[in-house]
Amino acid sequence: MKLIPIYTEKSTILAKQGKYTFSVDLTAGKIAIKKAVLDVFGVHAVDVRTIRTYVEHKRNARGTKMKVRAVKKAIITIKEGEKMDLFEERKKSR
Repeated sequence: MKLIPIYTEKSTILAKQGKYTFSVDLTAGKIAIKKAVLDVFGVHAVDVRTIRTYVEHKRNARGTKMKVRAVKKAIITIKEGEKMDLFEERKKSR
């Protein structure tokens, strides 16, 4: 299963609280996502919440019809005391 991290302003704020956001397969269940996080990152997931968006038909700036593909996101809460270095902010060096 693919776990693609989502880097947005909201996801970095949630990462400070121990909640990490990933884009996952549309058919993935919560138990499979929890197992994949343990296998890939070696951290224990306490809670998994999923959000699914469906295909949308929109028009771009030129008026051409286009499809926005369906996506499933998972917000994963990990055990307290564990962390993923994937979402940590880098300090700017001067």
